[in-house]
Amino acid sequence: MITEVTNSADLKPVQLANFGDAANIVELVNASYRGETSKRGWTTEADLLGGQRTDLNAIEDIIRDPHSVLLTLRNKDTSELLACVQLEKKNSTIAYLGMLTVSPQLQAAGLGRFLLKAAEDYVHKEWGSREVEMTVISHRVELIQWYQRRGYEVIPGERRPFPSHDPRFGIPKREDLDFVVLKKHLKNI
Repeated sequence: MITEVTNSADLKPVQLANFGDAANIVELVNASYRGETSKRGWTTEADLLGGQRTDLNAIEDIIRDPHSVLLTLRNKDTSELLACVQLEKKNSTIAYLGMLTVSPQLQAAGLGRFLLKAAEDYVHKEWGSREVEMTVISHRVELIQWYQRRGYEVIPGERRPFPSHDPRFGIPKREDLDFVVLKKHLKNI
């Protein structure tokens, strides 16, 4: 079992997801963000939102979209899906990063940092992106700080509403949910 990522020897190379990966991605994302299993890790949203984080249609839409990809990270020996991240090409210079997900029992092993770096490399090399943008629920202070330690900056005053009316994104447990916007400028990766 992977307990810490000091190198990629225990991992398969980062790969693009395909339709055969979709059900496993849905299971991983929902288990990592919502419900009791998500509480094994530190990135849970279970106290803020109930219901699902994503569904099969949403993941298949991302895979189908020519401007989006899902990167996956798997165990070298078992091929078990350990982590994934969504990327979307917003325009010629900006990429959106979302749904960075690591299996709850591995969330302190460095997989998130490893996959985040791979995602930044991908958008820079494949799309020519010079900036990565993301949104994080404003109440997720520890997660915002984690991204800040990796070079992301909160854009002052820029907030986006949470889609509270759409249960596909979860069922709010509080009424004051919104997103902060974070950005990182990529420098000669």
